[in-house]
Amino acid sequence: MRILRDRPQLVAMHREWSRKGRGTVALVPTMGNLHEGHMTVIRHARARAQRVVVSIFVNPLQFDRAEDLERYPRTLDEDARLATNAGVDALFCPSEEDMYPADGLPPVQVVVPVLSEILEGAYRQGHFEGVATVVTKLFNLVRPDLALFGEKDYQQFKLIERMVQGLDIPTRVEAVPTVREPDGLAFSSRNSQLSEEARAVAPELKRVLDEVATVCRTATKVDADRIAEVEARASERLCEAGFEPEYLSIRRAEDLMAPATDVPLAEQDLVVLAAVWLEGVRLIDNVRTRTD
Repeated sequence: MRILRDRPQLVAMHREWSRKGRGTVALVPTMGNLHEGHMTVIRHARARAQRVVVSIFVNPLQFDRAEDLERYPRTLDEDARLATNAGVDALFCPSEEDMYPADGLPPVQVVVPVLSEILEGAYRQGHFEGVATVVTKLFNLVRPDLALFGEKDYQQFKLIERMVQGLDIPTRVEAVPTVREPDGLAFSSRNSQLSEEARAVAPELKRVLDEVATVCRTATKVDADRIAEVEARASERLCEAGFEPEYLSIRRAEDLMAPATDVPLAEQDLVVLAAVWLEGVRLIDNVRTRTD
């Protein structure tokens, strides 16, 4: 595996691959601190393409809190070891200066309307502009045929899917199902920031989401008030468990809009999404109501 630290090295790799036969290239964008969730996505990429590139870049544009950016774990040596063992062909680890060259002007940014403004976007101003911008740049630099993302960041995936469609980007995007710890907690780089006590509480988030999904699967009648009631009760359950919820919301899986109120929830393809704080650590998760 080669480690590429700047654009010229990436260009040289493209030239070499062109000479030898490029094959299908898959990209797995990450911010590093690789865990089993990332490794599952990488294994999916390895099975789907002849060449796999993993990017590691802690993107400052998508952080709305300076302290969160500062605290984000950076573990490049261990990441490189894991990537090598997984059969990754190249690790692209650009610097901030390489991704956003200083020219005295604010960086050009990509905006995906509506999807960047709701749920996560409402609580993290500018976050999804940062995500859309860095992913577009990575697509342009790596030129992958395929890009894979974890479904834990469900809104992020739907936003990138919409961005690719809207901008005619010739990269297929695919979501890989969320990977979880044995107790149900979704793998996340932020989990390492949890105290022992908080880590014991954290799986309750998935249990509450499962309860809401079960209600949705069995609801034969519905209206806007009933949906709000289910969401409010679930938020109360999270508070009782020790979380500070930012949102818990039932949305259509296709576009993250509100569910239809003239069709029973049980007949709709929905996703239940939540973001919570637990002892100063922000966790997100989601559960689909359909598994087919």
